[in-house]
This record gives sequence, C-alpha cells and structure tokens, in this order.
Amino acid sequence: MVRYRGVVLPAIANPSILTGGLCGESKTDMFALVGKEARSYFAPFITFSANTPLADILLQARAAGLAFPLVAKPDIGRNGRGVKILMREEELGPYLAAFPPTARMLLQRYMRDEGEAGVFYVRMPSEKMGRITSLTLKYFPKVLGDGHSALRELIEGDMRASHIKHIYFRRNARDLDRVVPLGQVHRLVSVGNHVRGARFEDGAEHITREMTATFDRISKDIKDFYFGRYDVRFADLEDLKQGKNFSIIEYNGASSEPTHVWDRRTSLWKTYHDMLLHWRLAFAVGAENRARGVTPVSPIEVMRVQRAESRLISQYPDEE
Repeated sequence: MVRYRGVVLPAIANPSILTGGLCGESKTDMFALVGKEARSYFAPFITFSANTPLADILLQARAAGLAFPLVAKPDIGRNGRGVKILMREEELGPYLAAFPPTARMLLQRYMRDEGEAGVFYVRMPSEKMGRITSLTLKYFPKVLGDGHSALRELIEGDMRASHIKHIYFRRNARDLDRVVPLGQVHRLVSVGNHVRGARFEDGAEHITREMTATFDRISKDIKDFYFGRYDVRFADLEDLKQGKNFSIIEYNGASSEPTHVWDRRTSLWKTYHDMLLHWRLAFAVGAENRARGVTPVSPIEVMRVQRAESRLISQYPDEE
C-alpha cells in the first residue's frame, strides 16, 4: 500500500470486473466479458433468478444443450458455498428453495473429467505476454468399499480423511451408515475447494510454454483481465500441459489465491513468500492501470460491496 500509494489498488487490477474481483463479483457478468475465441474453452451455463419457474429454467437449459447431471451454483459466491451437483431434475426445486428468491443462480455443464487444476495468470498491462505464476492440481478424496464397513467407518479408518472427518461427515451425512460395496469407490467431495476437503498439490513443475501461451490467448480475449485464477477440468495432465482438451468452469479476479500454498508439503516460509508475491503483483497491476487512466475504487466502496456479499452468502445453504 505504501509503495504504490493506494489502499485497495487491486480493486482496479481487472478494471471491467466489480472491485477487480476482490469481492462481490458476478460470475454472469464475468462470463459476459469473455470473447468468442476464449468462450470455446468455458463450460456452457445458463443463469436465472432462484424464483424463476422450474419449467422456464428447464426449457432454457435444454435450449443451451444442458442435461442432468448439472452443477448448480450461486452467481455471487465464495469458497464453494452453495455449490451442488444435481443428478436429477427433481433435485432442482428443493435446491433453489434454499436460496433467497432474488438470488442469481447458474446451472453449468457437469464436467466428468477427474482432473481439476487452478491456473494463476498474471500480465502487467504494459506487457505483451503474461505468465502462469501458480499451478495447483486438485484431488477429490475417496475411500474404497470393502463390502462390510459403513462409509463412516471407512472415513475414520482413512489416514488422511480421519483428521478432517467432521468435514466429510457433514458432506456425506445421508450415506454415513451405508455399507460401501466391495471395490466401489466413494468420492467424499465433488467441489475442488480445500475448505470443502479437496486435496491440493503444487503443480509448478508441469507449467509449460504451450500451456502459458494458451492461457495468455484466453486472457487477452477477456476484457481488461490481467490478474486472477482459472479453475479448469481436464482428463489428461499431458493434454493440459500442451494447452488443449480442458474446460474452464470459472475464473476469479483480485481475491484469487495461488492455491498451491495449500499443498501440505509447502513450508510456512514459502507460503508467506508466495502469497505476498502475488499481493505485490496485484498492487503493481492496479498501479499500472491507474497510471493508464483507470479511476481508483475507494476503500469505502470495497467495504460496502464486501458487506453486501457477506450478507448474501450468509443466506446460502452450506452444502455441496
């Protein structure tokens, strides 16, 4: 803040996004910034209000080529709050009823690919080409059925899952007493967020020139996007390294974390170093945008948006 003479300069790191993506940003509005070439990399979705008649929502989904299972999520959210995979049409009504009636919602194609990654991209406005500063590989924890143990017992008997069993118990409350058949894999969470129990791994060694070039092209086709993280699904890591055959499920702006720091192998020193490095970059991008004539956002405005976001999210169901 002192170096760049601005308290909330990251709020103009991405000038076309509300508060640069620090808080309160709308996924629908952010998707609207995506150009034609970049859009081909994004998973298709529809958006609507929670109180929209179900028949109208289903008609809109079919027109967009969407079919169940689908990922349902609030338009404004944080840390996977309110995100859920809906397997059947009958689940949509009860899901929407748990949200404020006027809340904007999304239904998005469910990408069945097992691989998920967080790709952090940064480009100074004066630079011709950006770079990937962090790559996180996300893994969904699973347990393997033995034919006689209930899911609760399998979680308690797993070396890692047992340490955060309170998370997995809450996420799998309906199935805890069900015996998992021999050889059947049960995925404990389906949302790639560490708060929801996913496992993160630093994938920096897999960043390639081809991957960087692809995400640079995508980012340049998004209006005024310079700093943030893409969440992507992929089937083959080698394809992702070649910058092909992946789908972006969403992207985030100035509040994005370089999520590789949540790898349990990351030292405390490296965690602080990498987090502070990215905050410095966020301020640097904001300062350069200010020098280009972008009007700074006031701290009071950021606080107002953040409070409004917090009030809205507090009304969401805590489920996935």
